[in-house]
Amino acid sequence: MTSADTSWDDAAFRDAVQAALDAFIDDQARRLEPLGHDAARLVEAAHRSVAGGKRFRAAFCYWGYHAVEESTSDRAAVIKAAAALELLHASALVHDDYMDASDTRRGRPATHKAFEAFHREHGWDGDPEQYGAAAAILLGDLLLSWSDEMLRTCGLDQDVVRAALDFFDTTRSEVIAGQFLDVSVQARGESDVDVAMRVLRYKSAKYSIERPLHVGAALAGADADTLEALTGFGLPLGEAFQLRDDLLGVFGDPMVTGKPAGDDLSEGKRTVLVALALERSSTEQAALLDRGLGTALRPDEVRELQRVIEDSGAPVEVEKMIGELTDRALTALERAPITAHARGVLGTLAMAATQRVV
Repeated sequence: MTSADTSWDDAAFRDAVQAALDAFIDDQARRLEPLGHDAARLVEAAHRSVAGGKRFRAAFCYWGYHAVEESTSDRAAVIKAAAALELLHASALVHDDYMDASDTRRGRPATHKAFEAFHREHGWDGDPEQYGAAAAILLGDLLLSWSDEMLRTCGLDQDVVRAALDFFDTTRSEVIAGQFLDVSVQARGESDVDVAMRVLRYKSAKYSIERPLHVGAALAGADADTLEALTGFGLPLGEAFQLRDDLLGVFGDPMVTGKPAGDDLSEGKRTVLVALALERSSTEQAALLDRGLGTALRPDEVRELQRVIEDSGAPVEVEKMIGELTDRALTALERAPITAHARGVLGTLAMAATQRVV
């Protein structure tokens, strides 16, 4: 194989990850069956939370493994291990939707909204919103717990699994602390590009690409030099990935993203895009944008804030940052001491992650 070999059946991979997740959750359902119908509803919600998606984290984990090991003899075990990253991701999304008061996820009601509606439909006692909140917190916790279990029981040798778990433990700590940093920044109304980049790095960039690569490579017995090389590729790529997500959160098509137009603005997210816009706008325009963040915005108000951001030149600057970070990642990938096939596929994944529309 050469560095130009990018052959990979990504659709079959996504199907295999979905099958691994479904099988794992089905096993959990059997264990929880004695708890009755309420537990069954929670498990059903778990199935919904892991249905579909781009599977970037699983893919980077899988190719982190094959960056070191060319053999596919342990494919089923590696896919199960990679799928554990998708449970972690699902956990983060369930909690994130509640914290951000998001009504939808991938075009469906967010978990807390679905359970709130169920409570209302059945005329139960108590506060439906509180019930929905409790369900979302518990489902997110359950998915987080399962992610550890799924990796531990993937079927690979326990020595390499323990090495991978070290990275997995770090990943979970980083993303949770990064999420709290994000919440705190929003609470303070703080808009600073450097702070926004720190939030981006720990809340999303590391756990989306760099750490999945590390988990996969550790499962294949990677040495320190290989892990460092994968950081050189994965960290700037993860930052570019999240910057693209920030653009989509403001300008994405709701029919494609499954989220309302300008959803990040209504949620008050102090992203790099927003920080740049506030920094570069006139005093009047910056005040308008700052006042609108985190409020229930009408469609015309969303369009007005979008124009403020566009007029500031912030989207152009973010596109430039995405390009520079992607170039840095691809340069590091070319120099990395990894298998040729993995280099080719990881290059393709890099473009998919940074040039997507959803």
